[in-house]
Amino acid sequence: MLENIEDGTAAATRLADGAPLHSTLDVADPADWLALDAGVREVAWHRPQFLPEWEHSAPLPADLTQLSESRLALALCHRDGRTRQEAVRRSVRFPALLPLVVVRCADWVGPVREQARQLLCKALNVGSALDLAPLILRVGRRDRGAFGVDALSQILRQASHGQLAVLFADPDRIVRRFAYQLAIEGRLLHPAELARAAAGDQDTVVQDLCATAALTTLRDEDLHESVLPPLLSARNPRVRSAGVTALRRAGRSKQAEPFLSDRSALVRACARYVVRQQGGDPAAWYRKWCTAPDDPQLPPGAVIGLAECGNRTDAGLLRPLLAHPTAGVRARAVAGLRALDCADAKQMRPLLDDPAAEVVRETTTALLPSAKELPTDWLLERTSSERPRHVRVGAFRLLDAHGGIVALRAAVGLLGDPEVKLRTWAAQSVQRWHPSPDGRHGAAEVGELLDRGRHLFSDHVLRRLK
Repeated sequence: MLENIEDGTAAATRLADGAPLHSTLDVADPADWLALDAGVREVAWHRPQFLPEWEHSAPLPADLTQLSESRLALALCHRDGRTRQEAVRRSVRFPALLPLVVVRCADWVGPVREQARQLLCKALNVGSALDLAPLILRVGRRDRGAFGVDALSQILRQASHGQLAVLFADPDRIVRRFAYQLAIEGRLLHPAELARAAAGDQDTVVQDLCATAALTTLRDEDLHESVLPPLLSARNPRVRSAGVTALRRAGRSKQAEPFLSDRSALVRACARYVVRQQGGDPAAWYRKWCTAPDDPQLPPGAVIGLAECGNRTDAGLLRPLLAHPTAGVRARAVAGLRALDCADAKQMRPLLDDPAAEVVRETTTALLPSAKELPTDWLLERTSSERPRHVRVGAFRLLDAHGGIVALRAAVGLLGDPEVKLRTWAAQSVQRWHPSPDGRHGAAEVGELLDRGRHLFSDHVLRRLK
């Protein structure tokens, strides 16, 4: 695979030496063709000694009819437009060079562009269009690249489901989007196939395209069992939320209740909407779940869900959950108390030593507004290298939020830390440090601390800080 222009220049010199096209680049990879196109011009401009005379000269050589496939490939990428135009005309003899004709369809020289487009229209059929689709769509992102995409669309509208399926698995998401759009317009995919595609593809555009198309069939009750389960079990929250919302249209609102505790906020919000539409009360459902603080089956989504639709009086249900045996529940209880503006610094402070990183992260975020109320010596102890990394990070974030000399003292103390990220964050903290408005004392210590971090500043900036 030619990964960059340097690889393209190397491929160009090998072709000039007579190497076969198939052994020089991956002819199935659109990136290789584009790298070769750029690489030939790079060699011609900056290292012409690596190419035969005609390949870096202008105007057009006298005769291109005797050129081999490799040499004609170079001519198709020539820096002179007249040579490229003649090379396009001669490339009819070599079907393997059609990818370079595709590239020339977006050429900046009009006659080259028109010649290439005429040849492409004659050469394209369903089979060749499927092979060239990734390259055509990539060239289509360029100026003057729309012609190839339009031609590809017209040809592939004649393709069958089985033929288009090759493009559904292409690693390029642009290709998958294009193929699914054509399949949806041509009604080539069964609703169940669309639902599975929405659940399985990693691209959000494909997910939305296929989920929307699949859900338009929900008027047919016979399709509910084949369309809804893949959507509702999808890993991606966007797809699950689409399935949950569709439960109401399918007359299955009761099935939305388990999704009230989903791990995704988007899915929980959609589930609450569906439950409310059938007259249910999501808040009451959440309160029922959270009344058993020792229940090992309590889903974390139910805890944060209570905060999302409850009120401050529900903080009484969340506080006991700070000691729940499940880390996810403890973390969501902290997040819920913060969302309800009921985070008590004294009560949450012990959670900074929690063995679960997610709990410490949520606790740190909840305590940031009250960072100055926390004992600085206690926090400094938690930045020592003996502590777990997540505890050290949380303590440093709070010390940094404290500001003033406290923040500077903590950051300088971590400049030599063995943990690379902590060391980097500490250096950034020192560099952006400024004295707090009420910092009247400790000027001598400030100078000493800044001297310990002098490698982070120029002499001029260090003098100004002091």
